[in-house]
Amino acid sequence: MTRLVILPGLLCDARLFAAQVAAFDAVVVDGYYGHADSIGAMADWALARMPDGAALMGHSMGGRVALEMWRRAPDRIAGIAIANSGVHPVRPGEADTRHALLDLGRRSGAAALVDRWLPPMMVPGTSTDDTVYRTIHAMAVDAGVDVFATQIRALLDRPDAESVLPTLTCPVAVIGAEHDGWSPVAQQQAIAAAAPDAVLTIIPRAGHMAPAEAPAAFNRVVDDWLARIDRTDFHPLNKRMPS
Repeated sequence: MTRLVILPGLLCDARLFAAQVAAFDAVVVDGYYGHADSIGAMADWALARMPDGAALMGHSMGGRVALEMWRRAPDRIAGIAIANSGVHPVRPGEADTRHALLDLGRRSGAAALVDRWLPPMMVPGTSTDDTVYRTIHAMAVDAGVDVFATQIRALLDRPDAESVLPTLTCPVAVIGAEHDGWSPVAQQQAIAAAAPDAVLTIIPRAGHMAPAEAPAAFNRVVDDWLARIDRTDFHPLNKRMPS
């Protein structure tokens, strides 16, 4: 099976993808956000550490990193999954919202920032005592305010991603979630419509943190997408094999 490389999103690391690592022996490129303050630099960091012919699953901001990696090195990538992500440019008011969170973190610490940031990401009604919530909360607090500052700087100066979608010649999975208010269903539908070989799936009873909120359903989508990659003649490693 094609090797799966996971690109985390804002304040996330391998803890969000424990179920995918266990199921697919995936490589999570976490830590790369601490070394780069732009989407392009994140893409370069990940490209330097991924095996050729890998399938990229980018979650949230990681979806933008995956598309930037395709822009730079399409011949090294066997497939792309864009999960709970977006391709739109910076929207009115977005910078103010992100900087308000950063200011809160600088005044009151990472826990206060995450207390404000995380609940809208989860399925409405999720208890703060829920095991998944507590794991994600600890993960984001551990990332800290300085990493958040670096990441939002990268996001607010992000390159155009929408124009990359029509150039994707690999199998594409677009994964959304029923209760993802940050990356809503309509946004996922638009992404899938713009990519030539995209299959859209909306995970029920999940929010922005779908890989951990609904791991079984999420993994079924990933498994189907990886199987599509393994069947396609596009696979970069297949292309390099002698006829």
